[in-house]
Amino acid sequence: MAPDPGHIDRLLTLIRGVLTAPWRGARFWGALACGALCHAVFAVSVLAMVLAMGFGMNESLGRVPWPWAALANGLLLLQFPLAHSLLLTGRGGGWLARLLPHGATLATTTYAIIASAQLLALFALWTPSGVTWWRAEGAALWLMLTLYAGSWLLLMKASFDAGAEVQSGALGWMSLAAGRKPVFPDMPETGLFRVIRQPIYVAFALTTWTVPVWTPDQLAVALTLTAYCLLAPILKERRFAARYGARFEAYRARTPYAVPRLLRHGDGPRPG
Repeated sequence: MAPDPGHIDRLLTLIRGVLTAPWRGARFWGALACGALCHAVFAVSVLAMVLAMGFGMNESLGRVPWPWAALANGLLLLQFPLAHSLLLTGRGGGWLARLLPHGATLATTTYAIIASAQLLALFALWTPSGVTWWRAEGAALWLMLTLYAGSWLLLMKASFDAGAEVQSGALGWMSLAAGRKPVFPDMPETGLFRVIRQPIYVAFALTTWTVPVWTPDQLAVALTLTAYCLLAPILKERRFAARYGARFEAYRARTPYAVPRLLRHGDGPRPG
């Protein structure tokens, strides 16, 4: 097997492919339109998530009257993990491939658009309870904001380590614009993936627990999304085991699932 090119090299190859492709034809401009939509929805959804949780889900735009708001919020919470997991199955991948022309090539872009729209709906349309349990102030505020920012930086680093072109949806539209078949990154084992097997999910869960404002709304979001982040990778690892076989089993044996080891085997104190 040829060595996997580095993260930066893969991104530069995709960018060069787009820049050197003939700037004409429906395929090229359709790919650019999909890319613009994907990254716009992605950016808005991340901004909505950062702001909504930064205020403990008390500043979202939903205005469903209570007690119906509880049902609406529950549906918003469930739609993300359920659809997100379904689209990662073989059947879900088939649906993605049929949604658009060149759907097989655009699958990562289509998936990113749908996932971003789901997150945007959850965090923008939530109906706040108006109840605040705790709000950080003074030094505690700066501490929580630092932890919150750190969680987002960890999520960005983990996404980069896994393959930024896949996580952002760029792989699909850039490959289509360049007239190439998408080349997926190899099984991630470097960066944060050397420490735990699921750094993206762990970092995503951490963003829900490091907020400076705590409300019943934020607790519901944190509990639900953390449960999803702990359970969903089980299905992902089954796919990796089927695809990579003994290589993944060796990686799983030496790398913990979600909690880093303080000491690796053989790193303990030695007799004098």
